[in-house]
Amino acid sequence: MSTPFPFTAVVGQEDLRLALLLNAVSPAVGGVLVRGEKGTAKSTAVRALSALLPEVAVVPGCRFSCDPAAPDPSCPDGPHEVGNGGTRPSRMVELPVGASEDRLVGALDIERALAEGVKAFEPGLLADAHRGILYVDEVNLLHDHLVDLLLDAAAMGASYVEREGVSVRHASKFLLVGTMNPEEGELRPQLLDRFGLTVEVAASREPDQRVEVVRRRLAYDDDPAGFATRWADEEAAVRRRIVAARTLLPSVRLGDGALRQIAATCAAFEVDGMRADIVMARTATALAAWAGRTEVLAEDVRQAALLALPHRRRRNPFDAPGLDEDKLDETLEEFSGSGDSGDSGNDDEPDPDGPGGGGGQPPSSDGPENDGGAGARPEAGDGGEPQASGAGSGEQAAARACEPFRTKVLSVPGLGDGAAGRRSRARTEHGRTTGARRPRGALTKLHLAATVQAAAPHQRARGRSGPGLVVRRDDLRQATREGREGNLVLFVVDASGSMAARQRMSAVKGAVLSLLLDAYQRRDKVGLVTFRGSAAEVALPPTSSVDAAAARLETLPTGGRTPLAAGLLRAHEVLRVERLRDPARRALVVVVTDGRATGGPEPVALAGRAARLFAAEGVASVVVDCESGPVRLGLAGQLAGELGGTAVTLDELRADSIAGLVKDVQRRAA
Repeated sequence: MSTPFPFTAVVGQEDLRLALLLNAVSPAVGGVLVRGEKGTAKSTAVRALSALLPEVAVVPGCRFSCDPAAPDPSCPDGPHEVGNGGTRPSRMVELPVGASEDRLVGALDIERALAEGVKAFEPGLLADAHRGILYVDEVNLLHDHLVDLLLDAAAMGASYVEREGVSVRHASKFLLVGTMNPEEGELRPQLLDRFGLTVEVAASREPDQRVEVVRRRLAYDDDPAGFATRWADEEAAVRRRIVAARTLLPSVRLGDGALRQIAATCAAFEVDGMRADIVMARTATALAAWAGRTEVLAEDVRQAALLALPHRRRRNPFDAPGLDEDKLDETLEEFSGSGDSGDSGNDDEPDPDGPGGGGGQPPSSDGPENDGGAGARPEAGDGGEPQASGAGSGEQAAARACEPFRTKVLSVPGLGDGAAGRRSRARTEHGRTTGARRPRGALTKLHLAATVQAAAPHQRARGRSGPGLVVRRDDLRQATREGREGNLVLFVVDASGSMAARQRMSAVKGAVLSLLLDAYQRRDKVGLVTFRGSAAEVALPPTSSVDAAAARLETLPTGGRTPLAAGLLRAHEVLRVERLRDPARRALVVVVTDGRATGGPEPVALAGRAARLFAAEGVASVVVDCESGPVRLGLAGQLAGELGGTAVTLDELRADSIAGLVKDVQRRAA
């Protein structure tokens, strides 16, 4: 087994280390979501945490880690007698993004269940993670059906496996820790709320601290065991401190004053539900225990708010996470009471006991602090800078988008095989059953009726004498299902001078933002190609991050000629490359233009030839007609005809009018 990087050797990242340690002190806090750019020690810190956790008492031989003092009465390996048991180290179980459902919840041997009536169950990752840590790297890329299973287990503290009337239940209480890069897409709100705390991490801009990061990493790579030995004393000290804080935790008093501050803060920031209040209370209590105190102070409430609220106040994927710290301080001051001391906001306590805590870090190890709190940091990778390149002297300032509106689904015709999502019809592992087939490889979804039908004619030949059905492997049938897939929605946006009227461009951006929001809800990938002046550019390569697309769109300048053909050809190239990377994901091209084409010889004819490339390959397309004024040339409609798609005006893009558009897209492609 490889030697993990020591937790105490992680340089900087005080908020991250503190959030992880608070969950080690009080698992009831509810886990941590770590958001940040790549290469910021997110995974390293999480993997190192398990080595600091105390050992767990378990029933010997139980595959579900039952507590010998209070064994689960419905444990599949039970019943167990209450008594002394053994111990094992705390586990950190990693859930791969591409894991199957059976790998997560466990697998039932359906053949034995049908033929012998035996519940032969192989535990999954949820059983392994019971009373430990379940770690999901790149949690925002987790498939929806796995997210649903995680939500169920987190809410009920148990995992249920059901296959055609055969069911198994076992306890599954775990500390959920996830890491993600926001540039690759956001989490579903339901799963986001299940994380107790969230931390924004970024690489330090201090040269001395970056030097120390490289120095320690090289030393660890050269000799992992030796490096870990040099940090053994610091690791042991933090481990003892965790045990002491756990022992002190039941004695910590959460006074009425602190509780009122918690309630007032959650109300002031308009967070949904009551989970935020509960998580803040548990976090503030854990902070006091970590500092060795039995009284929750205002500084604990403030730090708890910075960790527990930023991800709960987002209303849509375009909202940046974070808190207004001035507003937070005003709220705490207004509701300060008996639980608050006059100088509680000062930083004159020793560093190990402060709310920013040091996380057990040796005093001289880091150099300059990477301070800033989990609150008012700007969102990394917001995409503001790339638009500066290619800006011409004649361009107009970027217009602000009008308020997004709700749209109905634009779907790709036919039946796909892409990644699970919520847009177009597809053959999937989840959805309504449409038929049966022989399994290719392991059986995952049994079609019971088809299996019985296949086995029934052979019962006499197999010597059946009792009520049980004699089933052989050749009789098993896999259910075929139809659900929904996510698509690549590629926006091709005209940013030329003919679109530059501010009111008009504001409406165009609002329409695209509305479609982006719809793409977020339907788990699509999105891309953005813009064209103006003399060329087109890929403003955003295909990604799952719709907020990155929204940021690019917000700062999009306008002006210059209309190289429509260049925009279409660039979009065609993006689709070609994306097919090589993800051949199962089908595309929907949304061209936002008034249909004009200028620059070069025969620009309209050239644009028509470029459009016919999409029609020849059967790419689904929609043209959003932005032409305005009393005289309309109808060029966008002509372009839609060349694309083999359909045209819709900005007004028609709203509400029920899109229903007819979807039918038209499907009818043309049929």
